[in-house]
This record gives sequence, structure tokens and C-alpha cells, in this order.
Amino acid sequence: MNYFKSLLIASLCLAPFLTIGQLANIDHWETVVFETDTWSYYANSSIPPNPNWNQPTYTPSTWPTGQGGIGYVDGDDNTVIAPTLAMYMRLDFNIIDTAKILAAVLHADYDDAFVAYLNGQEITRANIGTVGVMPSHTDVADTFREAVMYQGGNPSAFTLNKSKLNQYLKEGNNTLAIQVHNYNATSSDMSARFFLSVGLNDTGTSYNPVPSWFITPFVASNLPLIKINTNGQVIIEEIKITADMQVIHNGVGNLNYLDDIPNNYDNKIGIELRGASSLMFDKKGFGLETRDSLGDNNNVELLGMPSENDWSLHGPYTDKTLLRNVVTYHIGGQLGRYNPRVRLCEVFLNDEYWGVYVLQEKIKRDKNRVDISKVSPADTLGDELTGGYIFKIDRDMGVDNGWLSPYGYGYYAYHHPSADGLHQKQKDYLKGHFNSFEAMMNTSAFNDTATGYPAWLDVPSFIDYMLIQEITRNIDAYRLSAFMYKEKDSNGGKIHAGPIWDFNLGYGNEDFCDAGDYDGWAFDLRYVCGAPFPVFWSKLVSDANFRNDFNCRWQELRSNVLHTDTIHHYIDSMVLLTTDARIRNFDKWDNVIGQYVWPNYYIGATYQDEVNFLKNWISNRLSWMDNNMIGTSANCITPTTEQALDENIKVYPNPFNQYLSFETESVEPIIIRLYDNLGRIVQVIDLNNAASFYQMETAHLVKGIYFYAVYENNELIATGKVLK
Repeated sequence: MNYFKSLLIASLCLAPFLTIGQLANIDHWETVVFETDTWSYYANSSIPPNPNWNQPTYTPSTWPTGQGGIGYVDGDDNTVIAPTLAMYMRLDFNIIDTAKILAAVLHADYDDAFVAYLNGQEITRANIGTVGVMPSHTDVADTFREAVMYQGGNPSAFTLNKSKLNQYLKEGNNTLAIQVHNYNATSSDMSARFFLSVGLNDTGTSYNPVPSWFITPFVASNLPLIKINTNGQVIIEEIKITADMQVIHNGVGNLNYLDDIPNNYDNKIGIELRGASSLMFDKKGFGLETRDSLGDNNNVELLGMPSENDWSLHGPYTDKTLLRNVVTYHIGGQLGRYNPRVRLCEVFLNDEYWGVYVLQEKIKRDKNRVDISKVSPADTLGDELTGGYIFKIDRDMGVDNGWLSPYGYGYYAYHHPSADGLHQKQKDYLKGHFNSFEAMMNTSAFNDTATGYPAWLDVPSFIDYMLIQEITRNIDAYRLSAFMYKEKDSNGGKIHAGPIWDFNLGYGNEDFCDAGDYDGWAFDLRYVCGAPFPVFWSKLVSDANFRNDFNCRWQELRSNVLHTDTIHHYIDSMVLLTTDARIRNFDKWDNVIGQYVWPNYYIGATYQDEVNFLKNWISNRLSWMDNNMIGTSANCITPTTEQALDENIKVYPNPFNQYLSFETESVEPIIIRLYDNLGRIVQVIDLNNAASFYQMETAHLVKGIYFYAVYENNELIATGKVLK
């Protein structure tokens, strides 16, 4: 089945809110209605004469009966009818105990549209009309749609939750009624094959086993939902097509249903395929541009991320944990610099489930992204010409889109503004400026404080950038998707490293160039398979001051952000968050877990095996870096185990475990508030009696980063950070 071409404009008549607990109580699924059951049907050239044809009180005594499916041509019909514009069918079925039914799913294989009713109430429709308005006999499908089961595909799933079932389903006799419509009066075929299955919180058997193709259906998600409809168009590379996108997010802790009113976004987008080697995979990545109804750029907040119009949907595929990019951007975001914000979500493309995706910000100039001066094509003189620019080291895209370094390997691509948005003088300026930097780096004075790299680069940003590349031991480090930006001269004019991008193949996820190993420096040329990167990276690492600063930053971060337990705790929290979603993802992409997907180094038999490998690899990598760190920490200023807040207050130990102690010499009332990394108060220490020592029991706190604020007479006098 071609998922890009399939079109299913469905309005699911469902209602919140089935809780996460109720979903967990579904023991198994059984089928109560099969396509091959004996249906009553009406296939005349008019609407059924009785308007109550879909009600359980109506007796279709004059209707013929036949085994489903019902239709003509394609060889998928057990009951063949004459060509018609519309056909009506109904079936009675029995329900034993509604209390045991938590959800239901209608599977439909149809050509070209249908509306379904349960006991006279509309429950779902596809490809025709307006929800709640019964189509007339002469109404046609919105678009052409071909049936798929006779071609080896599976029927489409339309899920109903407990709320609607409570209203419409009843114990005893029930009626499922369906009207099927063609695309036009001369349509060459019609298909109508329907199944109704229920999710039971009962270990016994009440009905019938589900069909062999049955996959546990989507009911609701604790992750946000993104629904994209291309209106029959094929998504391609480099050229965005116009499509519709809806985003549903009911907030943290609430479930999101496909039929919920889109409350985060409901408008047009431009969409294209994105990626390089990842384009070979079945699960594609997409670039998005939010647009208004006129097709213009539409800056919007998506899932709590600041307003903008450029986004991407990363579809983890070769990364079987689904988390490598998420974890890396999380770490990068804690270093005090801008790195792309991300949100895990589940995606439906043309109403086909496409799995767990990562909605992430694209790298561009913006006050909430890379906050540098805006440059327009008219800025060709003086200070305005000098910035800001975002560029990257990447694959060679030709002389119009960037330049080759004259000082060794390296292609530098214009990124933002893009090559098309730059004046030739601006291209020449950026190229000339960076060529001058590289020329300087090829001299013996490259590390001179006044004229060498410290005068050209924002050195702390390069250290942080390189630390991320080394932690992940990213095979593409320093030579592909290596972003940098240059500030306007009046704002300092320096070149910054970052933001970071693309770690799907990091953390030991490649089987060549020793990439699966956790030892060795990524900045060592021999570890990139003989494909060298620009020489200025190696020159930086050769400088003693840079190496020492690199070491000091490592020591600073290793006690908190880069503490092994901190990273492991975050991974565990993401694993818990995706418990149900990843099951659906790997049901959809069932050729991933336990299988080699290029270029996997490790193949786990289960999802948990993949997570364990990631965590163990990170532990080993961080330990190796501890034992092989470049430079010296002799002159570093780092936190001690007894951290001074001010002359009167101390807190220790840091990291802490069972207890966290506060010591003060103040004679004034002291209050100390302890916060978790989400800003929630987890404990308050009130030293109103000016006690000199207080010990907090902390065994109940989970591992991670905590923050405290110290107040004297209700005045904030100190803040700090501790790690468990």
C-alpha cells in the first residue's frame, strides 16, 4: 500500500476521556462482527424508503441478505451487486456484558467512502460529507479511494472509546449499519468489508478471535498527536507541498484522542522529505513550514516551543531506543546555550499511523533560537555586512551554496540566510572572513591571545560543542551537520560553534570506523575512517590552554549535567513516557527490533536490550573520558564536596545520597527551599530558631539534579545546585 497516496478524510466520532489506567486494563481484543457474516443490504437506485433504516427497531424484511464483503469487481466480494452510486447494509449482533468492554475498533476496507452507525448513532465516517449529516443517495465520495485487502493490505482502523460505547452500545441486541458511496456514478468498482472488535478487561472468551492481521489499535496517547493530510499529494524532497496539519495536546498527564478538537494547531503546512542516508528507510523524516490559509509563513507555538514557522519531524528508525537525539538535545540544552528544543509525539499521515516522532526546531536565526542580528540582501556595507550568519560544515553542495576550504578538507554551506537569500557581497564576506580565520590557524601564532583563535572564536561555545560530539562519539562529528554562526562585528563579531544537530548514529550505533567502541577521541582523525575534517579542530585541541579549559569544563559538568546517574535517570524517564507509544511504533515498523538495520553495531532482541546497551555504552564512554581527559584540571575552579553559599551557609555533601546537610552561622531566621529539575518544591527547611545545623533525609528522592534557594528574613541571599 502506498501510504503517501492513500487518502482517508476521517472524522472519528469518539469522546474523551478514557484514563491511562483504564487503557492498561484492556486484557485482550475479540471480534464481534466479521465481514463474512450475513448482512442485510439495500442496493437499489434510491435511498431506503424508511428513514429509520439504520435503527435497531427497524426490521429489513424486504432487504436481500448475503455474505460480506458486498460490492462488485476487484474479486473481493462474497456478494456481488449491480453497479450503484450508494449501497446500504446492516447487521445485528449480541453483546453479553458492556462493563467488560473498554474500547472498540471498526476496521473498514472500502471503495470509496462510508458512514457507520451503531444503534442509529453515527460513530465514524471516511471520505464523505460532514459529521452528523447523513449523506443522501446521490452524494459522492470526496475523493477516489481504492480498497486494499484484495491487494494484500490491511483495512483502516477507526477506534471508539469507552465514553461513546457507554452511550451507544447496550447489552443484548445491537445494530451496526453502514452506507457506502462511490466516487461517481460511473465508478468501475465498489468494496464494503467491515469488522467490529472490542477490547475487554476480562481474561475469558466472550466472542471470537480477532483476524490474523489484527494489530492492537490506537485508542489514545499520553504523547501529543500530529495528524497530517496531504490531500492525495506525494511528499517529495526539496520542494514543499501544501498539506493540512492538526496537533492535539491536552496537557501533561492527559490522554490525547484522534477525534479531539485540534487545540495546538489546525492549519496549512508546507511539507517535504528531509534527511540524507535516512531517506532509504521506510519511516521517513519531514521538514515542515507552518502556513496560514493563504499559504504565507505562520509563526506559531507548537507544543510549548516558542513561536516560529520552521520545524522538522525526525522519525527514529535505525535508533531503536527512539531517544538518541532527544537525550543529546536535552543535555545540550542544560549547558546554557541554545540547542533545538524537541517534543516526542505520535504521527498520523493521511490517517495511517506512522509511529513515534520527534518534533524539533530547525536551526535558524530567531530571538528564541540562534539570537543574532538579522541580515537582509541589502546589507552589503559596513557593520551591517558583518553578521549575523549561520553556516555549517557539510557535504559538498556546489559553488552556489557554499565554498571549499583552501586549507584542507571542508565544505562550508550557507545555511541562514540560505544561499538564495544572500547578496553575492555577503557570500564573499563570509567566505573571506572564514578563509582568513583558517589561514591564521595555519600559522605558528594561531594561539596568540591577541590575534589567534581567542580573538576569532567564542571559545567556550567550541568547548561545549566538542564535548557533546565526544560524549556521543558521533561518527559525523566535526565534518557533517557541524553548525557555526558569526555575530555582527558591533556585537563582538566572533564565530560560535553550534547549535548541535543529528545524533541518530551516535552512542555506538554504527558498525564501521570503530564507531561502536566507547574509547578513542572523535577529534582524532583516524577515527573518521580516513575522511578528514577541517584542520582547525585539531589545531584547537593541540593548544595547551584549550585543552586545560576543555578539562575544566568537563570537571564542572561531570558533577551534575554529565553525571552518569543524571543521564541514566533522564533516559529512564523517557522510556517510561513512551511505554505504550513505542509498542505501537514497533507494531507499525515490525522489521526493526531484533533485526539489523543499517548501520547498527548492536542488535538487541528486545527494546529493553537496546536501552540497556545505550545506558551501558554511555557509562563506559564517560568513564573512558574521565580516565583519558586531555589537559589538566590543576587550575580549575570547581565545586567541592562542601559547597559554600556565602560566609554563613554551607551545604554538603554534593553529590548527596541519604542525607543533605545545611550548616549556618546566621542568627536570623533561615528558610531553604529544595526544588526538582521541573521547578517543583520537594521540601522546605525552616530554621526559624536560627539553628546552626539541619540534616534532611533524602533517601526518598529520585536521582537527578536539585536546586535550592536560601532566604534570610524572607530575602533571597543564595541559590545553588546539588546532585543525587
